[in-house]
Amino acid sequence: MASPETGVLAARARALAVLRVRGAALAVALLPAAVAVVLAVGRATGRIGAGWDPAGWVAGGLALVSLLLAALVGAVVARARPALSPSVPIEEESAPDLYRLVRDLADRLEVPAPSAIALTPDCDSWLEDRTHRAHGPPRGAGGPEPGAGRRSAAPVLVIGSPFLWWMRVAELRALLAPVVAGTGPSAHPDIAAARRFIRGLDAAVAVAARARGPLRGPALRFAGRVARLLLRACREHATIMERAVAAAASERAQSVDYGLRIVAQEQVGLAYAGWDRLLTRVALPAWRMGRWPSRLDAGVVSALTELSRRDRLADGFASRLGERPACDLLEEPGAIDRAASLLAARLFHGGPAEAGPDWSPVGWNQYPEEVVDRKWRLEAARLHRVLDDLPAPALGPAPATPPVEPSPAPSFSYAGSPAGPPAGRGGPADHRPGDGRPGGPPSAPAPPPGPTLDRVIDRLAHDVQAGDLVAARLGAEVEREEREEAARQAARGSLAEDAAVGVAWGDGLAEGGLPLFPLQPPRTGRELLADHVTAMVCCAAVDTAGAVPGLDWLDGPALLVDGARRADLGSPVLSLVDDGDAGPLRGWLTTVGVRPEKPVRLV
Repeated sequence: MASPETGVLAARARALAVLRVRGAALAVALLPAAVAVVLAVGRATGRIGAGWDPAGWVAGGLALVSLLLAALVGAVVARARPALSPSVPIEEESAPDLYRLVRDLADRLEVPAPSAIALTPDCDSWLEDRTHRAHGPPRGAGGPEPGAGRRSAAPVLVIGSPFLWWMRVAELRALLAPVVAGTGPSAHPDIAAARRFIRGLDAAVAVAARARGPLRGPALRFAGRVARLLLRACREHATIMERAVAAAASERAQSVDYGLRIVAQEQVGLAYAGWDRLLTRVALPAWRMGRWPSRLDAGVVSALTELSRRDRLADGFASRLGERPACDLLEEPGAIDRAASLLAARLFHGGPAEAGPDWSPVGWNQYPEEVVDRKWRLEAARLHRVLDDLPAPALGPAPATPPVEPSPAPSFSYAGSPAGPPAGRGGPADHRPGDGRPGGPPSAPAPPPGPTLDRVIDRLAHDVQAGDLVAARLGAEVEREEREEAARQAARGSLAEDAAVGVAWGDGLAEGGLPLFPLQPPRTGRELLADHVTAMVCCAAVDTAGAVPGLDWLDGPALLVDGARRADLGSPVLSLVDDGDAGPLRGWLTTVGVRPEKPVRLV
């Protein structure tokens, strides 16, 4: 088994190779100047005749251009700030026990302690250099750098926030052991210098990608091309160096809680599965409505507990919950969870950095009423808006249905106007294009029927082409709303960029690129149609059958009937959407007691 020192030596060898690339680049930049100096000295001492004067002038011109370009690239690399991983900083006053655990761990590993701790809304942990220094002066391949003993601050330890809420204290310590052990190789001057050089080049490439302006743009793009060339030359050496550093850190951590580390790694996989389901099924519907769950990390515990109950492979993991959770190491876990939840919404959805009128937090107790129910009614309203706007040729003849008694309470369409009794469903409605409201003289055909589930089923069951058109129009409607939201986010980002200082050189977070990690690909028209029909069914069940909106920690919005979740709605809806077969859905409605002829409340 290789020792940690062997891994550090291998990493140092590759770090020196990276630094030799830096030295070679500097030598190439200085070569024309050296030739010009040689020619000038030779002419001055008389060793070179007057016939070399043209060569001297050419060499001098090339030297001037080369030095100017080298200075440009060096300035861009020196001033560009490497991107930082978005995280929530944890001050020592707010988590003294967590800092004490990390320092004790560093002492056991005989490595420097991290300079600070931060949380990231993801299932990962790493060390991050935040000194914002590109690279030091050139140095030779051998011997230490001048002032190597005065190294920069130790890297910051970034911890995945779901780990703190799901893992126990002993598991977290075992999980962080190989990460903290990485501060040892980070303190080596050659490895630190190579990393600063790579980070500076990477930051310069990012600056060049955002270059604008007739003068600064070409200059920065040239610097970016040179930086890319140097990165390609360093890529293999840097990759092997980081692998060697990771191997050395892992070997050093073997002596610390090795058995617990195996258990902790199992919890990492479970935490990632539960965290992914919580974000995509629970948080994403709220984010799309301008609400962000304020206790995501607390929710991951409920999600993973539910996953442990359903998955036999995870059976027994929930029994650990009697031990002390790692979030107890924080003085105010609720405040930290709120900050991490807001950052998660920004990273995975692109929401604003602060709460506002259209971007407010929501607690888990209010989630069913304020998110689930409102989501269903918004989607049902969108579905009826599209149905109202369908052109007459797309509406095939529907079988005559007996008139239905109107509800005693007045119902309202999505536009807020009173909806008449659902008579005349067999033919198209006369309305003004685009607004969905009835129009024309009193002798005109009846206005669109009220927002009933019967109306949706009849349209989709008796005209497949109408279903295709509805699906396409829903997709266009959702795409339009997403474009408007993206424009609002871009406007917010532009204002933030104008207010920032030195933003052209990078501020650690890509300004125009949020969300950085989109959770889901765009949904197809058929998927949107199925979601909207499901929402309409749920609204009808809530309004006519006594059902209530609920929250499933793994599947998101749920329909509760008599206190139990009904998870069997998907197949009947797909039969209607894909095949135009309304039989399974009508049977399901009869079983639950839903009255599809009754108008539903929309928003």
